[in-house]
Amino acid sequence: MAKPVFHSSIEGAQHGPKGLDHFLAFAKQSGASGAQPSNYMLEASGDGTSFKSAQEIKDAFEKNGLKIDGISAHCPFWVHTSAWTGTKTGHPFVHGPNQALSASELESWYEDYCLRLMDLCAEIGVKILPMFWGVAFGWELATGYPWGFWAGPGFDLIKQGQERFVNKTAKLRAHANSLGIYLAHEIHPGTGAMCADEFNMLVEICDGDKCLAVNADPSHCWEGEDWETRFLKVGPRVYGCHVKNFTIHQGIPLRKMEADWHNRAMQFTDLATGDLNMTRYAEIMLRVGYASRYCAVMGTESAPLVVEAESNYRDGDATSSDGIAWVRDNLCFPVAEGSFEDAMGA
Repeated sequence: MAKPVFHSSIEGAQHGPKGLDHFLAFAKQSGASGAQPSNYMLEASGDGTSFKSAQEIKDAFEKNGLKIDGISAHCPFWVHTSAWTGTKTGHPFVHGPNQALSASELESWYEDYCLRLMDLCAEIGVKILPMFWGVAFGWELATGYPWGFWAGPGFDLIKQGQERFVNKTAKLRAHANSLGIYLAHEIHPGTGAMCADEFNMLVEICDGDKCLAVNADPSHCWEGEDWETRFLKVGPRVYGCHVKNFTIHQGIPLRKMEADWHNRAMQFTDLATGDLNMTRYAEIMLRVGYASRYCAVMGTESAPLVVEAESNYRDGDATSSDGIAWVRDNLCFPVAEGSFEDAMGA
C-alpha cells in the first residue's frame, strides 16, 4: 500500500505559556509526529535579544521524538512591516523593553530580530518559515473598501504601498535568499496580502523573488474568496500548510467593530464541525504540489499538516489535541499512485 505523504503536526503560537519543552511534550502526548514552535519559544530570555542554541532546540525535539516542522514567525514579521503606521495593535507581540520605542526604532529592531531568527533557522535546518507581512499598504487599504479614495491629485496609495513593501522587505528577502529560506506568507486579513491576487502582486513587484512563498490556511478565506480559488491561484508558491476551520454566524456583519470573539460573525472552530471540508482542503494541497515541494526543500518523506485548531467555547488544549488526532486519522491517508479507473476491466 502507498504511504501517507502527510503527517500530523501542531502550531505553537497559541501555546506560548508552555515554553518549548512543555509544548513539545504536549504535542507528543497528543499524538503529533511533528511540531512548529513559535519564535518566542526559542528565545533564551524574554527580551528577544538572544535565542537558544540550535543544538539545544534539536535536542528538545529529539527527546520528544518529533520532527521540526518550521517555526511560526508571524508576529515579529508583522510588527516589522506594520510599525511605520504607528499602530498599537501589534504591541501584544512586542517584547517588553521595546514597548516605548518609536515606529522607526521598532521597525529596525524587528528587522534585526527577523534576520537573527533566519540565521537560527539555517542552523537548525529549517528552510520554510511561516509568517506574514504587515500592513505595508496602510490601514486604509487594509479595510478593503475604497472610502476615502485611494488615489487622487498628488497621491496613489497603492503605488506608494508597492514601493514601501519592496524597500522595507529588501534586506529580509535578500537574507532569506542567501540562506535558501522561503518566507511563507499566510494570506490573511490585515496583512501585506489579503487575497491571492494581492500576493501575486507582491511577487510581481519584487521581480519574482524566489523567497516569497505562501503558508496556506483555509480559515482566512471567509470574505469573498473561497480557499480553493485562493490556493489554486498561488499554488506553485505554497510551501507551508496550516489546518484550521471556522464558521460564519448569519445576520452579523463581518466587519462589525466587536472586541469579544464570542460576538463576532466569523469564529474559529474545532476541525470536524466548521464550515470547511478539510479532506477537500488536503486534496487541494496535493493538487498544488505542496507535499512534494515541502519534502524536496526539507529533505523529508512527508509534509506536515499543521493543526491550529481554535474554539471560542472549547478548552484550547482539548481543541488542539483533538485536532492533532483528527488530522492523523482523517487527513494522513495513503495517496493514490494512479487512477481508480486503472484497475477497471482488468
